[in-house]
Amino acid sequence: MLLQRPFWVTFPFLICILLVSYMVEVLSVKLHCTVASRFAHTVMTSTALNKANSSQEIFFEVDLPKTAFITNFSMEIEGQIYVGVVNEKEQAKKQYEKAVSSGRTAGLVKASGRKMEKFSVSVNIAAKSNVTFILTYEELLQRKFGKYEILTRINPKQLIVADIYEPQGIAFVDAHATFLTNELLPLVEKTVTDNKAHISFSPTLDQQRKCPECDGSLINGDFIIKYDVKRASSLGDIQIVNGYFVHFFAPPDLPRIRKNVVFVIDRSGSMAGPKMIQTRVAMESILSDVHPDDYFGIILFDRSIEPWKQSLTKATEENVDEAIKFVRQIYPRGTTNINDSVMKAIHMLQDDRRNKKLPERSVDMIILLTDGMPNEGESNLQRIQQNVCEAIGGNMTLFCLGFGDDVDYSFLDVMAKQNNGVARRIYEASDATLQLQGFYDEVASPLLSAVDLRYPDNAVDSLTPHHFSQLFNGSEIVVAGRLSENDMDNFLVEVFANGVGEGQVIQCQLWLEWISKTTLLWVYILNLGARLSEFFVLFPLTSKSGPAEEKSNATAKALEMSLKYSFVTPLTSMVVTKPETEEGPSGPLIADNPYMYIFLCVLLLLPPCHYTFCSVDGDPHFMIELPEREDALCFNINESPGTIFNLVKDPSIGLLVNGQTIGDKMVAPDGKVNTYFGRLGVVHHSLGVRLEVTTEYINLFQDGQKVKLLWSDQASLKGPSVDLLLTKDRSVKVTLRDSVKFVILLHKVWKMHPYHQDYLGFYTLDSHLLSPSVHGLLGQFYHGIEFEVGDLRPGEVPEKPDATMYVKGHQLNVTRGWQRDFRKDLKRGKNVPCWFIHSNGTGLIDGSAEDYIVSGLFKTV
Repeated sequence: MLLQRPFWVTFPFLICILLVSYMVEVLSVKLHCTVASRFAHTVMTSTALNKANSSQEIFFEVDLPKTAFITNFSMEIEGQIYVGVVNEKEQAKKQYEKAVSSGRTAGLVKASGRKMEKFSVSVNIAAKSNVTFILTYEELLQRKFGKYEILTRINPKQLIVADIYEPQGIAFVDAHATFLTNELLPLVEKTVTDNKAHISFSPTLDQQRKCPECDGSLINGDFIIKYDVKRASSLGDIQIVNGYFVHFFAPPDLPRIRKNVVFVIDRSGSMAGPKMIQTRVAMESILSDVHPDDYFGIILFDRSIEPWKQSLTKATEENVDEAIKFVRQIYPRGTTNINDSVMKAIHMLQDDRRNKKLPERSVDMIILLTDGMPNEGESNLQRIQQNVCEAIGGNMTLFCLGFGDDVDYSFLDVMAKQNNGVARRIYEASDATLQLQGFYDEVASPLLSAVDLRYPDNAVDSLTPHHFSQLFNGSEIVVAGRLSENDMDNFLVEVFANGVGEGQVIQCQLWLEWISKTTLLWVYILNLGARLSEFFVLFPLTSKSGPAEEKSNATAKALEMSLKYSFVTPLTSMVVTKPETEEGPSGPLIADNPYMYIFLCVLLLLPPCHYTFCSVDGDPHFMIELPEREDALCFNINESPGTIFNLVKDPSIGLLVNGQTIGDKMVAPDGKVNTYFGRLGVVHHSLGVRLEVTTEYINLFQDGQKVKLLWSDQASLKGPSVDLLLTKDRSVKVTLRDSVKFVILLHKVWKMHPYHQDYLGFYTLDSHLLSPSVHGLLGQFYHGIEFEVGDLRPGEVPEKPDATMYVKGHQLNVTRGWQRDFRKDLKRGKNVPCWFIHSNGTGLIDGSAEDYIVSGLFKTV
């Protein structure tokens, strides 16, 4: 189908636009979001085909959430994968400018929209070829109004898959869309068990059409998934894995605390027009919703300061009506005096506290709304921040709402954070009133104040922030830490907080047992220990304010860590280099996210993984071992000698493993043609590693250098990106830095054997380190597979019964048999019982075996 207009989709505030010519067709866009313990890992894959007889330019643009961080961007063009590399921001900018000045393909991220940063790349695609974009980003889902939300904007040809895993248990899942009709509603598939949920929406092109002969599509709107977790404990849920813990604290059924709030409203001349109208309407609604037990005050400011009353007032019906009449009379005028207006609100709360006019068990807050820079009274931004911070003294909370594009949002953001609050940008749009009301609703019902979460000093090495000014209804506090004792049997937690009662309402101890290491199926990184020890301090460093020297040191440390762990942070950019040839680079493509808040420490939210061992050996016999189920699956692939199969392809990290088959020297008397793997090719683009293994030699290419080894050698090589251990005439173990490990075995056959010849076996060891987008004949099984077996019955051979397997929506006839695992015993191997799937694995593998045939040892197609 030819596109007559831009093709675009959105996902958790994500917008993807492929601007294409009429001769370029978008084949598919797939969004796969995996959420584990509120931590979302999203992989977006988009493929476009150039049907023209000449090259065409394609633009790929994505708006990413500011609370997310990019972990990978790669492109697959003409069978080659190009993977992004994180560089220091200024260095990446120079590369970008150099590429632009020479007319080469390049892209640069720019800020765009309410919660977005724009990622933009343009590439030339050759005639009659396609390009695949793979973008991976991660974020911590924040709980608001008692639920977590995944919002997706979808358009034609888009498929959506979401998998949610929550060890606490899932309380509810709701999935709906603004465009759903009675015809489309059954296509929303939702499966929910105790702690897992699977949601998908994958209509065919025919199902998307408005009518059989129409070009118009029914698919255009928002797809929304909302869910929450079960909350049985008053102290929340703690998950412990790999020496780290994360504490989710959102106790249920707590009564709200009274609040005392002063609204400080900018009425300077710049607020004229829609901003002032929307502010008046929003304030009317907000005041109507103030709880009768709360106290409130209103201060208007321009060059002068005008309080509604000189002290706070209880929110009785009469007082609220009088306040609404007052705000209806707000008109813009004059300049902007932020310092004196906020100081007036502080003094009003302090005076009322001192004179015992406010409830003792209550919380104090100030909500500042402004659209401009201070240009009256004190105008030095740092001095204003200092004045406000010293006056508040940690005894109240300041929230800052910046209205419009002209406001200095960074100034408000720092001032709010210094005083236990947050800043929020209010965008000039028709829904600005709803934005204001929505923010107030988030903070309208405090449940606890002065929340202090304490953990045993002798058991915890480091912690994320664990002191909080308030906990609001429907929200959640998250604390993460590293454990100093991995052999602990229990973990002691204490929470102190102020609530509606006298004294501290929560002063409890909770012993939590270690979380089961088989709780969940999904994980894409296991080397958390090495990374999290640094990540704990990265987020505070990237947003640190304070003395220049202290901030400079924090920035230097954050940059060092960002580069070390390859994350796009406010200090770094991602560069994707598209080589013109195999030998030379050309055209850096830059991904940048300058305002992103990085919740790197919450990577520990990933659950423990299930190990799946995949291998191929023999004729070629593929085996998927599932230790947790004490079971295995096996299948053979029968193709002519010389065929090259893709075994593993992980575009998110640029890993490719292909294998070429060889046949026997001659056909055996029984007429059977046996094939084996005689040549393997491994590429890791982001590490710059290429490995070729045959039955005669091993070639390793890295950083422009080549090392050739013979199987008769005994060698150990250690490089910056790869370690290689060669055991003479037996095996070669390959360890890719911070990535997968695998072993290749050499099966030597008597040289005078009339039929057989030497062949190779391939065994993966750390396949759980690969991303959820990994695929291939072996790769598709690395993160486990769900299946059930029943109807056991006699087979053709008495010791090999048949059964019925239910897998991937198929019902297969399978046979119980054995395959040999040669990892520990190269000569004899170990017999592993497995369910054998017939006909080249049909029904078990995605598609057919022919789909995995590629044209070269280092090619993807």
